[in-house]
Amino acid sequence: MNTIVIVLAVAVVLLALVAIAALLVVVRRTAASGKLSGPSPEQLAEAKAEMNEELERARQEAEEIRTKAERDAGEILKRSESLAEGAALSRKEVEEESRLLKNELKELRSDLERRENRLGEREQRLDEEARRQADRARKLAETETELADRREELDRVADKRRQILERVAGLTAEQAKTELVKEIENQAKREAALIVREIEGEARKEGEKRACKIVTLAVQRVATEQTAESVVSVLHLPGDEMKGRIIGREGRNIRAFESTTGVNLIIDDTPEAVLLSCFDPVRRETARLTLERLVLDGRIHPQRIEEAYERSREEVRELCVRAGEDALVELGITEMHPELVTLLGQLRYRTSYGQNVLKHLIESAHLAGIMASELGLDRELVKRGALLHDIGKALTHEVEGSHALIGAEIARRYGEHEDVVHAIEAHHNEVEVRTVEAVLTQAADAISGSRPGARRESLEAYVKRLERLEEIAQSYEGVDKVFAMQAGREIRVMVRPDSVDDIQAQVIARDVAKQVEEELTYPGQIRITVVRESRATEFAR
Repeated sequence: MNTIVIVLAVAVVLLALVAIAALLVVVRRTAASGKLSGPSPEQLAEAKAEMNEELERARQEAEEIRTKAERDAGEILKRSESLAEGAALSRKEVEEESRLLKNELKELRSDLERRENRLGEREQRLDEEARRQADRARKLAETETELADRREELDRVADKRRQILERVAGLTAEQAKTELVKEIENQAKREAALIVREIEGEARKEGEKRACKIVTLAVQRVATEQTAESVVSVLHLPGDEMKGRIIGREGRNIRAFESTTGVNLIIDDTPEAVLLSCFDPVRRETARLTLERLVLDGRIHPQRIEEAYERSREEVRELCVRAGEDALVELGITEMHPELVTLLGQLRYRTSYGQNVLKHLIESAHLAGIMASELGLDRELVKRGALLHDIGKALTHEVEGSHALIGAEIARRYGEHEDVVHAIEAHHNEVEVRTVEAVLTQAADAISGSRPGARRESLEAYVKRLERLEEIAQSYEGVDKVFAMQAGREIRVMVRPDSVDDIQAQVIARDVAKQVEEELTYPGQIRITVVRESRATEFAR
């Protein structure tokens, strides 16, 4: 309000000053005109009009100043009111904030006092605990000193007693300790040996009893053939005139037959029969089927012999697959890889020490299955391991290495169980035996091979010697086929005519003979025949 009054007073003063200024202007103009000459009525009228105009202008200016002053005063009044309100609010906020700060300060002071009190109490407790620890350490030090004194005293007493004992016994402490330990050790060993011997005796007695019972039951329940296969096959003929057709003109047919099949064809005085001799049973069976086809057909010549031989090879392959499937059916085994079935069937025509390998595997599988049933093991798993334990013999002529390791690798490749693989690779102890299934496989293999009439050692040695003869000749470059003939007394080597000439053929014959003399032991002599044959074939149309 004071500001408004001041503004209004200033406006009035300004208005008065404007009016006075206007009067002074009029007076001056009048005085100036009066000095020159007396005022005329026109001049007075003009002066009055001018004065009136000046007054009107002064009044308008004063009115404008008053209006502006009132407007400014209103704005100032509004500002002052807002400032007053703001000041009032700020005063209240400041008072409220100061009150809150005082309360918070009061709480902080009380909290600080409480913490100071707690710290003081904690310091007192720590001081008391430190005093107690110091007392305890002092007591421990006194106790350790006392114990050290007692230990020294006991050591002196022990030394005196030890010296007395050593004088009485004539031994030092170390010697007495060594003898005592040795005596206790010997006594413990004797007692342990007695316990072990007793346990081993009982286990051996019980184990032998159970093993004999299991093996006896297995042997009694399996009946197999007692005869062994020979290395000669007999083919009966419809008549003796067929012998001449088999021989051919100047022996052409019989030479072509032997060179194609690798089997000796023996034609003697036996009526209506010829003999086929070969150490390889698969090759001998293929030759027998070939000759049988030729005899039934009646047309016997070199080209026909080769055609019949190829057909017989396919038939033997099918017979091998069928033999493998029959073995699985007999044993009740399913879900075996087709390649393993084929390899099993090939063992139908192979022998081991005169024993048919496929029959040996079937027999071993039966024995192992019976023993597994007696022991409460997985019968099917044990039978698979026993059936496949000699599967590697089907490839020993193609892959180097032991037939056990070869068979294990084949079984692993075709997805057999790891226990079956281990039984195969461990049945000749080439790998350490880790499972009961492998032990049963070994037992079944031994039982099947050791029964009366199962094997003949001489036949196996004979077959191995013939195989080695063929391997030696096959190792030379340019050799196409090799056949051990005449029970191993002759080796026929067929060479490729485009890579070996006549002189090189003689060199091969001499080198083979020299190597056979150095590596093998045999009765009599062996003839090496190298055959180099060139054929020219044309067709007339």
